[in-house]
Amino acid sequence: MNSTMNSNNKKRSALGKGLSALLENSETDITTKSNNAGVVGSVSMLLIESIEANPFNPRTSFEKDALEELSQSIAVHGIIQPLTVRKLGRDKYQLISGERRFRASQMAGLKEVPAYIRVANDQTMLEMALVENIQREDLNAIEVALSYQRLIEECSLTQDQLSQKIAKSRSSITNHLRLLKLPADIQASVRDSIMSMGHARALVSVGDEELQMKIFNRIIEDGLSVRDAEALIREGYVEPRTHSTAPASAGKKSASISPSQFTFKEHLGDKLSTKVAIKKSALGSGKIIVNFNSEVDLNRIIEILNR
Repeated sequence: MNSTMNSNNKKRSALGKGLSALLENSETDITTKSNNAGVVGSVSMLLIESIEANPFNPRTSFEKDALEELSQSIAVHGIIQPLTVRKLGRDKYQLISGERRFRASQMAGLKEVPAYIRVANDQTMLEMALVENIQREDLNAIEVALSYQRLIEECSLTQDQLSQKIAKSRSSITNHLRLLKLPADIQASVRDSIMSMGHARALVSVGDEELQMKIFNRIIEDGLSVRDAEALIREGYVEPRTHSTAPASAGKKSASISPSQFTFKEHLGDKLSTKVAIKKSALGSGKIIVNFNSEVDLNRIIEILNR
């Protein structure tokens, strides 16, 4: 029994390391240094013309200036981190990861590049490409969210399994996935760094798409900070001064929640992976509303609360 537990612990530990853990497996590696050397970590030099791009790469655009800078570095120092490819046939390979380095190497005029050669089916290949993509530092929140979504949907992972695989908390994964429920214009503003993820998270809590767009426009027009946007949402949305005043709570005898209560609401929503609302009357009474989508979802929430 102890050996089984140790085996499971090792598997969980490996999953948490992301792409490197997926690669450090002799069953997926066909490169060798010698008959006596281990297969893990060995590298082969491959002709660039024998390598084709990865059709599963979730990232399709690369910044030209950054590529040129990397190309100049590669021309001087070579490729420090080898590419990872899978073998398609005789002298034919397909990228699993490292497309930015691959493109920069082409720009630098290299004829050969160092690479790990792996055996991977299409789903494994997609998973590996997505995991590496998530671990990049220059991704915006929408790109990360889309990669999370693809891993969950196309690789049949639960949020808990994804959390272990990429070493990210489940609440972080949930917060990113919620961004994909926002209107396309708001998602685009996050993708293009016009608005931060903090602003977008605040807008997710609004729920109503029309109101989300009104607050979004107010954030952009007035240059509101995340804290200002959160206060606007808590206190009831008010149109800019050039328009008529129209609080979202007009005609209702309700009270706004305090910053600490708002933080609690967000924390509870993250913990339960669902929308939570706090409704208060002017007299201080009220209710906490926890949303669920089905009987299964309700039982899931009850199980979490009973832990």
